[in-house]
Order: sequence, then structure tokens, then C-alpha cells
Amino acid sequence: MAGVTVGCVLLAAGCATFSDQPEDWHPQDDLTPQAGPDPQLPGEGSPETPGGPEQTPPSEVPPPDGCTDYNPAVIATCLDKVGAVAALPGDGTEPTAIVGERSTGRILRVKRGADPQVIATIPVEASTDGGLTGLALSPTYAEDQLLFAYVTTPTDNRLVRIAPGDTPKPVLTGIPRGPSGNKGALGLDHRGALLLATGDAGNPNAAKDPRSMAGKVLRLDTAGKAAADNPNPGSIVASGLHSPGGVCGALDGSRMWVTDQAPQQDLLYQLQLGKDLTTPAWSWPDRPGVAGCVSASDSVWVATSKAGNLQSLPLAEDGSFSAKPQVTMAADEGFGLLGGFDLVNEQVAVAGTVNKDGGKPVSSDDRAVVISVAGGAGGGGPD
Repeated sequence: MAGVTVGCVLLAAGCATFSDQPEDWHPQDDLTPQAGPDPQLPGEGSPETPGGPEQTPPSEVPPPDGCTDYNPAVIATCLDKVGAVAALPGDGTEPTAIVGERSTGRILRVKRGADPQVIATIPVEASTDGGLTGLALSPTYAEDQLLFAYVTTPTDNRLVRIAPGDTPKPVLTGIPRGPSGNKGALGLDHRGALLLATGDAGNPNAAKDPRSMAGKVLRLDTAGKAAADNPNPGSIVASGLHSPGGVCGALDGSRMWVTDQAPQQDLLYQLQLGKDLTTPAWSWPDRPGVAGCVSASDSVWVATSKAGNLQSLPLAEDGSFSAKPQVTMAADEGFGLLGGFDLVNEQVAVAGTVNKDGGKPVSSDDRAVVISVAGGAGGGGPD
């Protein structure tokens, strides 16, 4: 399969621009996601399982040529640093995602076989670790078509709501901004609310301060207010973060997770509403740069923005981890440094690369890629 040539559409700084979603694209061949733990792609070596044409072994995929990437898992190329990803729900045959560029503030709709389409451009201040670092669909996206972004401005960090045909509107402002610790993450709890993980703005004490929104997990409605069924008054449902990389919920609403790059080690917490983040579910002393996460039915997957790999932690029946993380998509087997990560469905996810943010970018970077998360740590692709 040929890669995608991306038209780079530059918008004037300081304004927001929207465009209608085109409906004139023609159907594409079924996309076969990049395998997770088992490099076998869905449909490869499994004649009883539909999943697309036989794939060329990864070692035989030609290298990128400009903005053309020949890897069949790549759905968009020549993006800027992909700070956040929100996948549109679907059956996985033609994955579509919304991606946010950390430094430019551009938000684009991406799909294999079509040029990325700019939905909006939000002015951001990205000189620290901030910028556009969180992106999520509305919990009721099918009805309202709303998007949400977490951005850094010259004065604060804030949550912005984006409605079709309208300019972006801030719905939660005044989240502390500092010389570091501005990076945040957005996700859905799949119980009807947004989850916003904020950094500590370079002040570890702020993460412990119940009066500060820094270093917290906030649970919000689409107006940026505290979700009505929060366990305590207000939007804060957990405290103790330093520099979160991802926040994610299982599609059935059963579990929620948040990753954090702490000063001494990287951490994964299981989020329990109303309880501070004190005991991690897993830790990484080697600090691979935990970033986006997805919560599959039998595992939790974590992308890494420094080590440049994908790590899958298998879940036991009681919700604990039954084994050490299985590391895949490392070095030449992967796509380099990974950032945002979100589920399309229980089998398929979309991730964004951040190779232009300290990695070794190839000509087609940065990219949005499709990854199979079926089978947990036991193997990639459907049974």
C-alpha cells in the first residue's frame, strides 16, 4: 500500500479556522493495523480471519520517500509534533482520527488516502513542555460533534471547546502555568465525562494543594464544569501528578488510568475517583517517557516518548497486572518516539509520533499510525 502525501496547510497565527468535512472521498482498501506484541498483522497467516491483503514483512517495506510512507499502518505523514490524538469510533477498516500538533496548535482530521484536513488552529505557547498536549472527543460526540483541547497560553493552561463552524471557546481557564510541568492529557472515562490530567507547573507542592488545579485529574462535563456525579464537590477527583503523558478509560467504563513522568521514575496509576495518586500500579525506574495510554479489555498499553516503543501490561482477572510489560515496536520495528494514543475500538488504536521533538525524524515524520491492540500481551491481531 502506498503511503499518504500530506499537504501542509499553514494558517495565520492567532486566529481559528474551520472547514466543513468533505464527503467526496472514495472508499479505500481495508487498512491492516501495525501489529502490537506479535508482529503478525491481522489477516496475515490467518486465512479464516478477514483483515486485508497479505502484508510484506516489515523489513521489506521500502523506506519513506518524502511525505510518502509505504508502511500500511501509516495514515498521515509530514505532520508537526503530534502532541495529542483522538480516534473516531469505528469498525477499524478505515480508521479516522483527530490529531493535534503541539507547537503549531493545529488540529487536523486524518485518514488514509486523504490529505489531512485542518479543523482549527489554536494559538499556543509551546516554548516549555506545553503547547497543545491534550485532545478528546466530546462524551456525546455523535450528537454534538464537539472537540476539546488542552493548551498552554502565555498566561495559563486551559481547556478549549471546539464546535463545528465556530471559533474555539475557552471553557476552563486559570490552570497554573510554570517554567515546566505544563504538559497535560485529555481522555474520556466512558462513563459520560471528560478526564483532564494537569501538570504541576514546576511546583510539586501545587500537586498536593487542594486549592490548585495543578497536578490534578479533573472530571468535567462539556461546559468545563465539574461532572454532576463526581464523588466530591468540584472537578478535582485525584491529586499528585507531576508531568502526565496520558489519561485513558476502558470502553466499558470499568477502569481508568493515568501515566506520569515523575522526577525519579515514570508511573502508571489506576485512577479511582476521589482518591489521591499515591501507590502506582506500575513504575519504570529507567524512565522511558510514558505518554499516551489505552485501556483494552485484557491489558493496558503505554506509548513511550523517550524510549520510542510500546509497552503492554497484561491484566489479571482481579485487575492487577499479571506480568511485566511486553515491549514491542522498538528501534527499527517501530515508528520512533510515540506520544498521543487512543482507541478506535477494542481491537484498533491510533498513535502519533513525536520524532520532531527530540527523536530522529525520517522524511515522512511526524506520522499518525494505526496499531492493533487485540489479544493483549499474548499476541497482536484478532484470533
